Amino acid sequence: MAADLGSGDTNSYGLPLCRKCRFYYITHDPGAPYGCRAMHFKSKRNPALIVYESSGMHCQLFQRKNDNPASGTKQGFKI
Repeated sequence: MAADLGSGDTNSYGLPLCRKCRFYYITHDPGAPYGCRAMHFKSKRNPALIVYESSGMHCQLFQRKNDNPASGTKQGFKI
């Protein structure tokens, strides 16, 4: 189960919004601009969609980004 999904973390189809996940990144590769660090792949399409089409399950590794400036961290990294 995608442990960290809350309201606002999914799209209208119930798939996790990758842009809100700490593992999502932009690759700057024109052929595969979106990536998932947790699953170690790049794609031309949204990683959550690829996961769902491949497995029939929603992403199980989603973790919400921690963008709390007051804590002095961004996405789990010390600033």
